Amino acid sequence: MNWVDYLIYAFLAISLTFNVLGSIALHRFPDVYTRLHGATKCTTFGTIFAVLAVFTHALYQLHVTGDSKYLQMALHSVVALIALLLTNPVGAHAIAKAAHLSGYKPAKAVVDAYEEKLGGGRE
Repeated sequence: MNWVDYLIYAFLAISLTFNVLGSIALHRFPDVYTRLHGATKCTTFGTIFAVLAVFTHALYQLHVTGDSKYLQMALHSVVALIALLLTNPVGAHAIAKAAHLSGYKPAKAVVDAYEEKLGGGRE
C-alpha cells in the first residue's frame, strides 16, 4: 500500500463523515430550512471529497498504466462535481422558497426578512 492509497482512504473517510453528518442533520434539525442547510452543506462537501478520491485514483492509475480510460474517469467525475455544485444550492433554494410561500415558517426565527420583503411583515 502506497501513500496514494492512504490519501484516497482519507478522502473517503472525510466524505463518509460529512455524509453521515448530513443524515443526522435531516433527523435532528427542527424545520425544513435548517434540515436543508445541514443536508445540502454536508452532502456537497461529502461529494467533493468522494470526487477527490475518484480523481486521485484515476490520475494515479493513469500515471501507472497509461490507459486513457482513467483520464475519462477523472474528467467525468469533475463534470459530475460541477453539475452538483451548480444544482445542489439551486435546488435547496427552490425547496426553501416553496416551503416559505406555502406558509411553513422557520421554527425559531426572530426576524423573517423574506416575509418583510413580500410585504407581510410587521412594521
